[in-house]
Parts: sequence; C-alpha cells; structure tokens
Amino acid sequence: MKFGFAENIDDAIETYICTPETFENLMAEMGEEVKNWCKLHFFSGNSAQALLCSQTNKRPIALLGCGSINSRKSGRFFLAAAAKKLPAGCYKIVNEIPLQNPKLEVLGWLMSQYKFTKFKGQSKNSAVKLIKPDNLDTEWIEAVLAGEVLARDLINTPANHLGPSELEKAAEELSAEFDAKLEVVSGDELLDKNFPMIHAVGVASANTPRLIDLKIGSSGPKLTLVGKGVCFDTGGLNIKPGNSMGIMKKDMGGAANVLALARAIMGIGINIQLRVLIPAVENSIAGDAFRPGDILNSRKGLSVEINNTDAEGRLVLADALSYASEDDPDLIISMATLTGAARVALGADIAPFYAGADSDAVALSKASGPAMDPVWRMPFWDPYDKLIEPQIADLDNAPSGGFAGSITAALFLRRFVNNPKKYIHFDIYSWQQNSSALGPKGGITQGPRAILMALDKLLSY
Repeated sequence: MKFGFAENIDDAIETYICTPETFENLMAEMGEEVKNWCKLHFFSGNSAQALLCSQTNKRPIALLGCGSINSRKSGRFFLAAAAKKLPAGCYKIVNEIPLQNPKLEVLGWLMSQYKFTKFKGQSKNSAVKLIKPDNLDTEWIEAVLAGEVLARDLINTPANHLGPSELEKAAEELSAEFDAKLEVVSGDELLDKNFPMIHAVGVASANTPRLIDLKIGSSGPKLTLVGKGVCFDTGGLNIKPGNSMGIMKKDMGGAANVLALARAIMGIGINIQLRVLIPAVENSIAGDAFRPGDILNSRKGLSVEINNTDAEGRLVLADALSYASEDDPDLIISMATLTGAARVALGADIAPFYAGADSDAVALSKASGPAMDPVWRMPFWDPYDKLIEPQIADLDNAPSGGFAGSITAALFLRRFVNNPKKYIHFDIYSWQQNSSALGPKGGITQGPRAILMALDKLLSY
C-alpha cells in the first residue's frame, strides 16, 4: 500500500475540523441541518470524534473533533485520532486547522494509515485518504512520512527476510534515490580494516556482518548518524528466554531510525554533510560465537571484557563511533534499541537521550513538544564511570549489580567518541506495544522528528 497524500479528486469529501471552542461558530456557518445532525449524534468537537453529515440536495461532509485545548496536555496527534474513525474514502480539509501545529497533525493523519501488508494476501482498501491541504509545507510532511514508513517497514520485517545483507540493500536503495555514496565493509574485511568488535559479534551468523557507510553532501556542517543494526538478537551464548526473544527482529531499530532521519533530511534538502554508519550483524549462536569472559580489542584500542554476550549492541556501536570520530564531525548522534533499563526508567513511549552539551539537550527538549516526539534527557553521570572498568581489561560490556543500566551503556559508548561534547545518544524502544492513533502494533520511530526540528540549533557551532 502506498502511503501519502491522495490525488486531488472532485468527489473528495469536504472535511471540517473543530474543537469544542470553535464548534458553535462552525455550526452557525454550516446551518440548521448539519447542526441538528450533530446534535442527533452527540458531536460537539470533543477529542477523537468523527461524523459524516448527510445534507439534503448536497453531498455529505465530514466533521472531525480534536478536543478542548485544556484536554490536549495529555496527548498528541488529535487529528489522527479523529481521522482513524472515518470510513474509508478520500477527504479534503476545507477550513483552517484549529490546532497548535497543523503540519504535524496532518503528518499524524498520514502516519495513522500505515499498515504492514508485505506478507498478507490482497487486502481490501480501507484507507482514509487525505488531499494535500492548502498553506502547509507538504514537501516537509512527505519527506518525514517517507522516513517513517521506511523505518516501520524495516522494523516490522522478520529476521528471515531482513538480515545484514537486506539492511545493506535498504541503504543502497536510499543512496540510489538521492545519488549518495555508499561503501560497505563486510566479513573478514572487517578484521583487515580494524573493526574487530563488529566482526566478533556477527561472525557466528550465516548472514555476514558488515559496516554500512552512506555519505551525501559536500558543504555545510558535518552530521554523522550511527545506528545499531542488530538484525536479530538471540542474546548469544547468554541466550535470551523465549519471551524476551519474541520481538528481537526490532533490535535493528536504531539503524531504521537513522535511515528514517537521513531520508527526511535528504528529502527536505537540508544543506549539510550527512553520514550514516550502520554496523549490521546478527547475534547468533555457533562454534565461533564470542563468549562470556572473552576480551575483545576495539578499533579505538581499548580492550573490552565480555561479561554478557547479550550486551552486544554497544560493542558494534563502539567500533562505528570510533570510526565516526576519525572524520571529526560537528555532531555524532547514535540511536539504538540498547537497554531494557531505559524502558524501566521511562516506559515504551518516551525516548531517553544523553547529550554532552547542555545546549543540545535544551534544543532537543524544546523541539520534542512541537515535533510530537517525546524525548527526555538522562545524565552522563561521571561517578558511574568506575562501574564500566573491570579488573583485567579497559572496559566491561555488562557491569554487575543491575543498577543504572542505560546510563552505564551510554558511558561505555561515550568512551569511543573523541569529543564527548559533540555526542548525543538515544536509547530507544522503537516499538508500539498496542495499536494507537498512529497505526498498528509494531515498529515506529522515536527521536528523528525531535532531532530534525532541533537540527539548526544542534549544528550551530
């Protein structure tokens, strides 16, 4: 199914959006017949209300309620919540959208129509399509939507159809679309080119590990995005229990999110030097799998003691972050489905992030609300550094004790960037546990919209 704006057609249903505060004025404009129809169906502009109104000798119209301004403090994407209740068809918004951020609300409508149908037979068309609204930056909306759909499709695809080679193909298709440069280091070449931890984590899989490197742009500030591309995580020899392994196809959510952000940046045409690095592996079990107690060398030269093979994401990210730092970018952002501790701290909906510079944290926090992309700053708490320092190596990949798991993982990653002040890390979940206004249960982005809307400040060095 194609997602996006519908073609402008003559029989699109005229759609009016209102709130309880604007309802009476709208009814005065619509007339008694529509007003009586609303009264009959208890429509008053409240949140998530949708109503098709019949009219004598006229085509029906649609009304969508988005709730009182006082009720919106506890939610987001109010237009999407209402649009989800409309019957399939094509709609055209004809009044001014009485919401704080119409552009994001319209994006929400489009995102709400997402369905993952790759492995289904033909399904009936149940889409609630939308004609491009007037006076909105629809190119921005379409660019962000394309990234969102790309990420969701990647995350939702099972590991037998999306391994490291298929993730490379997704990056290749994106680079071809925008005439970007793509380089890939794979297999034993990872050892030859000094990416030992990416190789160690992925060598046990039949699907060869690799480092995907996409570049575009020759002017402007340098932004490097690093995404964890663990296409399936068994936990390695510290094997996960079955109920924890059930959605580990999403462990490449960091890679999907940086590709989504890159797709949006390229689609909008932001003038920066953009680089995307994705260490793509499967954490599998075989005779050559890395073991608890092993000590691995890293690209940076730091040795790492393996105390849990299920803490593999930080290992592959470490080599990629070291490589990213060698180019001295203005900013490095890593995104990863890294720790369960982050979910315990903030739940599934909020993406925790760590920022080396207070100004970057402020920029992201301020952008989060308008972007309808909830994020929350967590601390690079320096006193916990000692927790990641074992006795017989430079670093420990899984400190014992069970406390501050997300923070210690972030501190581990920070050791591999040359300039911690120019580093931001997102510990995301990238999974919607239940269906919502934004679509069905499954993969979703967390963080890209907030980053995108803060980008001018993040890169104002």
